Amino acid sequence: MSEPTEMAVHDDRLAAQMERGDYVVAVVTATKPDFYKQAPLVPAADERDLPCFVLHTGQHYDDLLGHGLAEYGIEDRVAVDLGIRGDLSEKTAQVMTRIKRFAEVLDDRYPETTVLPVVHGDTLAAGVVPQAWMFATNQLVAHNEAGLRGMAPVSFDPSADPETVVARQWDGEWERNRAEPFPEQYDTFVGSAASLYHFAPTELNRRHLRDEGYPEAVGDRERIPVVGNSVVDAIEMKKDADLDESVFDVYPALEERDDWIRVDIHRRANLLPERFESIVAAVVGLVEDGHNVNFVELNATEVALREYGLRERLVRLAEENDNFLFTDLWKKHAHVYEFLESGQCFAELTDSGSMQEELNHIDEALCLTARFNTDRPETVFDANTNLLVPPVSGEFMRETVEYVYEDDRTRERMTEGPDLYGSDVGERIVDFLAERRDESPFEWAHERQGYAADADREFDYL
Repeated sequence: MSEPTEMAVHDDRLAAQMERGDYVVAVVTATKPDFYKQAPLVPAADERDLPCFVLHTGQHYDDLLGHGLAEYGIEDRVAVDLGIRGDLSEKTAQVMTRIKRFAEVLDDRYPETTVLPVVHGDTLAAGVVPQAWMFATNQLVAHNEAGLRGMAPVSFDPSADPETVVARQWDGEWERNRAEPFPEQYDTFVGSAASLYHFAPTELNRRHLRDEGYPEAVGDRERIPVVGNSVVDAIEMKKDADLDESVFDVYPALEERDDWIRVDIHRRANLLPERFESIVAAVVGLVEDGHNVNFVELNATEVALREYGLRERLVRLAEENDNFLFTDLWKKHAHVYEFLESGQCFAELTDSGSMQEELNHIDEALCLTARFNTDRPETVFDANTNLLVPPVSGEFMRETVEYVYEDDRTRERMTEGPDLYGSDVGERIVDFLAERRDESPFEWAHERQGYAADADREFDYL
């Protein structure tokens, strides 16, 4: 069991927003991707004069993983930190009970004020906070980056040559495949069920939600607006960041060489023995073939490397080869963007969903996704800015990466694909919510069908 922590309510920060009006947005953050994808909503809300505070689950809290709250300027807007710790079961239970406690605080102090949480993406918070809030308040939430559903090519043959593998992804048929990532696909799916508004990044995401029965509109009120992805706002926020030190000051080797392949792997399925060993074998093969490789060791990656006895091999590889850089997780997200936009990086070999979006917007580096499916398939078959390089074997991965590296037509096609995720997304989300201050955050079937509700008669039976 993990060491329990206490929920912290910052009364002054909470009051500063709750006393501004009868409709307040709670921007929910939990893990590193939330910090930069949710951050744009806060200044957008301030610009629109919409009261807004940050509800942080506390899952990423240390100086490294939790740095994004400070880096994106929203740390002092955290009005409540739930202090969540532990494994999936522990965190789920804590979110359920602490959301209820926080809802009771709000009901006691601000009984006439409606609070609408906005969750994000496919983190545990996206799955559990909506149901916790609904069960505690009988109210629904809003979901930023809704409708992420896994898809995979219908025809995939690991024995095919790399050119065929690429062609079948860009021009072949795809089907839904929600088996991975776990638990993220579960979280985004169940999060939809307790959401009133679904902010879809693309038309494909809206189609997924519509196919599952979520109404595109109720009467003349839209429910699934296609708004783009707020990651583009995060990139723009850091484009001209005044860094106290460059990423090339932190890692001088990155400037001494170019055409780097930056590798970041953390998905649970990729930490399975055969898949993880294939990824490590591909990294070793690429280094031995003379490619410049930066392997980023995330927390989960380190555990897997030690579990399978592979870490010392990579440490020795770094000691013996100037073209291999073995680093910890990069603390500042601005450093990641600086490097990807620098022209020094050929490609990111990743299993990150966000990175697939970011590299659709950033043209200087390619995205190679080490997964068998993806919940950002539009980056592959619509934009052609991404390719799946599933960890079938080290040889397959290495040959596919080297094919992309050597084939000018493929590289050109990947850098010239259209940007899919819009601009000023935080503003679009906030504008949408500001126009719906008068809407109830819950509805019964008769209300959806246009029958009037008796707001003065309530029956609390739970």
